Amino acid sequence: QVRLQESGGGSVQTGGSLKLSCEASRPIPKSCGMAWYRNGPGRSNVVSSISADGTITYADSVKGRFTIYQDNTKNILYLQMNNLETQDTALYRCAPDPSTYSSPLCPMFLGQGTQVTVSS
Repeated sequence: QVRLQESGGGSVQTGGSLKLSCEASRPIPKSCGMAWYRNGPGRSNVVSSISADGTITYADSVKGRFTIYQDNTKNILYLQMNNLETQDTALYRCAPDPSTYSSPLCPMFLGQGTQVTVSS
């Protein structure tokens, strides 16, 4: 099984930037989409996702500010967060995207998440 470990969170002021990383212990199966969630996996908590076919989606609240991308050579999923707002404050976790989260093809041990705190 793949183990996931998030990092990159921190405390910033509004308008600041952070880059989150989700490192996988081994290559993520191509059948698995991946996502960043706020406060835990769940369809309503999705911040951004990359589906197994490469389709990228963003929550309306982060469009134009956040960018999700993968470095498959390093088995890392990133979330570049710019122009941060106080409502972005949350524990950010990576996990399989909602469509593959329960798939037996995407067995993963989730990390503890990384805290993002944005203050005005």
